[in-house]
Amino acid sequence: MRVDIEQATTEADRAAAIPPATRVQRGGMFAALVQRNYRTYLTGSFVSNVGTWMQRVAQDWLVLELSGGSGIAVGITTGLQFLPMLLLSPYGGVIADRFNKRQILKVTQSWLALCALALGILAITGVATTEQVYLIAFAFGLGTAFDNPARQSFISEVVGTDHLPNAIGLNSATFHAARIVGPALAGLVIAQVGSGWAILSNALSYLAFIIALLIMDGHLLHTVPPRPRAKRQLREGLAYVRSSPDILLVMCVVFFVGTFGLNFTMTTALMAQQEFHRSAQAYGILGTLLAVGSLVGALIAARRRTRPHPQFVVGMAVIFGIVEIATGLAPSYLTFAAALPLMGLVTLLTLTAANASIQLGVGAGLRGRVMALYIMVLMGGTPIGAPMLGWLAEAMGPRWTLIGGGAATVIGVLVSVAVLRSRFRRAHSRGVEVIDAKCRHS
Repeated sequence: MRVDIEQATTEADRAAAIPPATRVQRGGMFAALVQRNYRTYLTGSFVSNVGTWMQRVAQDWLVLELSGGSGIAVGITTGLQFLPMLLLSPYGGVIADRFNKRQILKVTQSWLALCALALGILAITGVATTEQVYLIAFAFGLGTAFDNPARQSFISEVVGTDHLPNAIGLNSATFHAARIVGPALAGLVIAQVGSGWAILSNALSYLAFIIALLIMDGHLLHTVPPRPRAKRQLREGLAYVRSSPDILLVMCVVFFVGTFGLNFTMTTALMAQQEFHRSAQAYGILGTLLAVGSLVGALIAARRRTRPHPQFVVGMAVIFGIVEIATGLAPSYLTFAAALPLMGLVTLLTLTAANASIQLGVGAGLRGRVMALYIMVLMGGTPIGAPMLGWLAEAMGPRWTLIGGGAATVIGVLVSVAVLRSRFRRAHSRGVEVIDAKCRHS
């Protein structure tokens, strides 16, 4: 508790030192944008995210071309890219709490740019193989495992805790605005000059985020003092989550949503190519439609001013699963496309609520490690879910990736609620019995 109080005092002192003209008032959908650092951060992030979405679309399409349309190959590529998050994200969180997050991001963003550059050159020169894509996807995941915890916890240092819910919503809004632009651009680029150039565009887009990090005003950052090296720092984060019923529940919900529900780039590629027999351009349009709904959801979330209740996260996750099942049942390309904006909307309301619930429920000294665990359960389950859904697509057809993923999400969330409610009810009962026994003994 002493560390949290000291941190709050430090942030209050910094806030008092900032000129009044640069202070942000509470309220409003775009409140956090008053801060110059956050505007700089968001601009660089948007450009970088456009490139990231171009690569996601192009990489899946490249794998389909190299593998002869194999859904398993796409699933393996996705799984390998997210496997390091499952294995290394907790250590990425320890690094984020122990070192300057801004410096960490400069290193990780440079690494990701080099990975995209290598894959783009291989594809452009026509020598790329499926195995090479697997290898680079894994290397990309290594960088992301350390990049994501630092980036998630860095947002609070850019805007401070007062406007963190608004900043999380705006960050998601720009991410999904890029998701509108990126897939559409990727479809055009792939159709005209091939997948390699779309991937190479991502390598260049990382420069925008690196430049943004370089030109931020360090005096206006709410920098959290790095934690000194000590034993059991990873265990400390795990123990905190296990002892916090609300955070543990949100983590379980996020695991099932991330593992089985969020494989949209893979499932829409398979649906476009194999179920509806459409081109890369039509696939890009599907990604854009999904992102339109996501952008609306992110803007709605940006109006949030308080920590979302875990019950709201649970309810949104169940709705997400039901909508995903309905989307998988769409009988034609047009009905499938019409369902995607709603899919994007409920996805973003679920994820932004979960993210804000975690970030606002943990102290600054533990935020890097807890957010790393959040990322691990959100994205680290993809190596489990993606190959399973890829096999399901080949065995039963692409639409079953959505039907099965949505059903697994709903079942997993409801089972998590039941199990955790029973567990903490028993723990509470044992605690009451111990207190009663001590009172009688006294």
